[in-house]
Amino acid sequence: MRILGLDVGDVRIGVALSDETTTLATGILTLTRVGPRKDVQAIRDLVGERGAGQVVVGVPWRLDGSLGPQGEKVMAFVEALRRSLSVPVETWDERFTTVVADERLAEAGIRRRERKSKIDKAAAAVILQGYLDDRAASSPAGGTGA
Repeated sequence: MRILGLDVGDVRIGVALSDETTTLATGILTLTRVGPRKDVQAIRDLVGERGAGQVVVGVPWRLDGSLGPQGEKVMAFVEALRRSLSVPVETWDERFTTVVADERLAEAGIRRRERKSKIDKAAAAVILQGYLDDRAASSPAGGTGA
């Protein structure tokens, strides 16, 4: 089974996909937001095209654990996905993922101008990888959880 990971922003949605063993997340693309219905349809299409059996959406929780305005927008999108998709939609704490993604791109030698176009899918990969790692660590055998 593959898992789709999403970094949902106001303008773009970064998308990552796991390998079939749910061990490794890779940023695959960035969608430009068009509107709630079309955005949900685009994710539904990706789930079908990529054979994803689950979707993980990063939620920007505040440091105190509450949801701010952006978190509330993302949770509304999560609820729309849950109503529309036939696969489970989970949430994952995405605090600091954009910072981590930017640092990783910089370490890879990618210039700042180029990082801007890659940051959303890189952040989605960080979100999904965190979820996958946690899932593997909490599985009874300590394996991939697949």
